[in-house]
Amino acid sequence: MSTLGPILRLRLRRDRVQLPIWFAAFAALAAVAPAAVAASFGTVAERESLVRIASGSPTILIFRGEPQGAEVDALVFFLIFAFLATLVAFMSTFLAVRHSRAEEESGRAELIAATPAGRLVPLLATALHGVGASLAAGVAVWLGFLAAGLDGSGSFTTGAAIAGTGIAFLGVGLLAGRLMRTSRGANGLAAAVIGVAYALRAAGDAGGTPSADGLSMTSAWPSWLSPIGWGQQTHAFTTISPAPLLLDLALAAVLLAVVVALASSRDLGASVFGERAGPEHAGRTLGGSLGLAWRLQRSAVVGWALAGLVFGVLAGTLGETVVELVRSNSQIGAALADLAGGRGSIIDLFTAAIFGLVGVIAAAAGTQAIIRMRQEEANGSAEALLALPLRRIRWMFDYLVVGVVAIASVLAAATAGAAVGLTRSAGTGDRVASAVDSGLAQLPAAVLILAIAALLFAVVPRLAIGLSWGVLLVSVFIGQFGELFGMPDWLRTLSPFTHTPAIGTADVDWTGAWWMLALALLLAALALAAIRRRDLAL
Repeated sequence: MSTLGPILRLRLRRDRVQLPIWFAAFAALAAVAPAAVAASFGTVAERESLVRIASGSPTILIFRGEPQGAEVDALVFFLIFAFLATLVAFMSTFLAVRHSRAEEESGRAELIAATPAGRLVPLLATALHGVGASLAAGVAVWLGFLAAGLDGSGSFTTGAAIAGTGIAFLGVGLLAGRLMRTSRGANGLAAAVIGVAYALRAAGDAGGTPSADGLSMTSAWPSWLSPIGWGQQTHAFTTISPAPLLLDLALAAVLLAVVVALASSRDLGASVFGERAGPEHAGRTLGGSLGLAWRLQRSAVVGWALAGLVFGVLAGTLGETVVELVRSNSQIGAALADLAGGRGSIIDLFTAAIFGLVGVIAAAAGTQAIIRMRQEEANGSAEALLALPLRRIRWMFDYLVVGVVAIASVLAAATAGAAVGLTRSAGTGDRVASAVDSGLAQLPAAVLILAIAALLFAVVPRLAIGLSWGVLLVSVFIGQFGELFGMPDWLRTLSPFTHTPAIGTADVDWTGAWWMLALALLLAALALAAIRRRDLAL
């Protein structure tokens, strides 16, 4: 165990830049949100009206959570907890995969295993490192809320819920690193689990039961199947029930036990789901750069498309349920129906809201295509490829094509899923046409995110991975919370998602979509010109 300290310090040193950025983001969001809510909804009447509308609108509940009162602190928890919990889940899974499967891919794990540390000490160091990071994220949220003047007990409970969620998903990341052959596959599997957890929480909240006064809700059973839902069930700032966090710790303990068992019985570098043997002779598609780029990423594209399909089916099948839930609430049903313009428009608005999340998934799929390009450059594969009669412009262009195909696959799968789910809705043809429009509306923003990632790779390759994901996360945050936090118009316009056409409204403005496509083409052209002029960054 004398090797535990040095390995743990190595983990801390490697994450000395990434983790402080995460912690600062958590603290900043927690500190700013209360002031933004108080400024936007300053009176009790305004907050009560907002909560009652949210309680009767599954669309809002899907993206925000479970309301538990109209006080400022309770409203803050309702509005941002699900987002913070999702962020800490990604932080923990990325950390776990980075220090497990990625270490085996690079060969560093083999070197460490040859020392007295063996196999289990590095795993223990990663677990302790991840637990510490999750606790630090929880402390950041706790201190951020305290700095904003929120109740101490509720702030502490929220921080504990964030930490518990991070610890639970640390176990998910460690197990994904043992199941999958590559770090890319492990991150993809972990992201899929996070998506399922978010969807279960969303379904439980959307199907919840509002109180008689409409100011609080009781989530349905699916929320209790999600680690994100467990954190939400602590009801910070109201009844304060920390018991659900024991489920986070229990899940993490079970997953860690499975990981330890697998580590003791497998070869270093092996995985539960190994890569199958390829054909004896390469197919025609591998005769060029585009075919190779597609072959390297087709599994990831299929995974992203399946995620889009799931959310599309969710959008289609819940449409009628949304209408019934809205209209069953006498306090707000008639008002929302009149505002939306009838039963069909309510379904269209709900479908468009779900496709807002699908657009983020599509943008992530496109971003991963460029990240794969950077990984090929870093491990030396690109150097060998470019030694052949292959120009750099063609090399990047092929990855841009794969990125666009990935985006289109996600949106097409989601649209197909929504179309199948909408077959039981009244006016099926109109509802399906609206779903198609919702899918098309998300395309420009996702393509623009792809072009930005390509330009970052061409200009600052060593920082491209972190900056690309950062651009996506910041864009999502501004799009989701820009208006709530009172961000100035010039800042909100920086997010591509704020320019996505609003499908389901009376007059859909596609101007922003065309401008985003034009800007994406310009940035892609700049990226192609820049990649031609720089050296490889290994």
